[in-house]
Amino acid sequence: MPPLSPAYADVIELLTLPPDGDEAAVAAVRARDAQLTKPAGSLGALETLVEFLARWQGRAQPRLDNPMVTIFAGNHGVTDQGVSAFPREVTAQMVANFTNGGAAISQICALHEINLRVFELALDLPTGDITQQAALDDKMCAATIAYGMEAVAGKPDLICLGEMGIGNTTVAAAIYAALYGGTGADWVGRGTGVDDAGLARKADAVDRAIAHHAGELDHPLAILARLGGREIAAMLGALLAARHQKVPVIVDGFVATAAAAVAHAVNPAAIDHCLFAHVSAESGHARALSAMGQKGLLDLGMRLGEGSGAALAAVLAKTALHLHANMATFQSAAVSGRDA
Repeated sequence: MPPLSPAYADVIELLTLPPDGDEAAVAAVRARDAQLTKPAGSLGALETLVEFLARWQGRAQPRLDNPMVTIFAGNHGVTDQGVSAFPREVTAQMVANFTNGGAAISQICALHEINLRVFELALDLPTGDITQQAALDDKMCAATIAYGMEAVAGKPDLICLGEMGIGNTTVAAAIYAALYGGTGADWVGRGTGVDDAGLARKADAVDRAIAHHAGELDHPLAILARLGGREIAAMLGALLAARHQKVPVIVDGFVATAAAAVAHAVNPAAIDHCLFAHVSAESGHARALSAMGQKGLLDLGMRLGEGSGAALAAVLAKTALHLHANMATFQSAAVSGRDA
């Protein structure tokens, strides 16, 4: 069993020493909420969304002046195994679609005034085919994690993690199988819409990848390098940097959650600042969330990726915050409170 590469020393430090949330800010939010013209708790998860923002922004009056969806795009050698209904050239084509405003995520962000940033990760250089070789070497994996940290450079007050990469539901399934056990069939789904034969090829690719790298999957970061992809490594970096910059994170679906799962496997507290946007229609996603003790905020039968579920969760967060900041109090509205 090889030791973990020293290339990850800084990543391990960030994962194991995350700053705590601000409970005083949460208390202030709860105090205001108790004064608003509604029964206590009647807005349900919308109330806890405001608490989530306060805790991880460290603000008694949280704000969403600069929410951001970040899409990390990468290509995968495992597509040579026939695991996708689309060729990997579609990754670059969809990146262009994002920036030209034609994608679903582009329209969601435009409608709801959410910033959208797209990070292309060497699209002309697919990762290694995980059934035959490591996706990334350790130095490249660590460097890609570091690159993902740049997502917080624009000082967002909320980051939504999304991705694009033909073949990446297969590598995400392989990460889950390595972290939590089970066979490829336990974790793969139809992704971009593969037929039954394609689904069988995906499951077989995951099983062969796990077998090929047996003995080298003893640490979550080693799993990420052997089985993952650039976009998953970069999302891990964004997640880490956000925690240390007091930026709450909304994680999208099946693939984005794999980045959080790696962090959680190193230190469960490392994802306390993360909210999981939705439960993907990819069958393994609910199982992965359960393994981390998490639940998705929404369940809309979505499996698009590209941060779409996370953006919709951010819309709910903006709504929750608007209500918290602008609803009248019992006193200002001259409404009798419960004990009046």
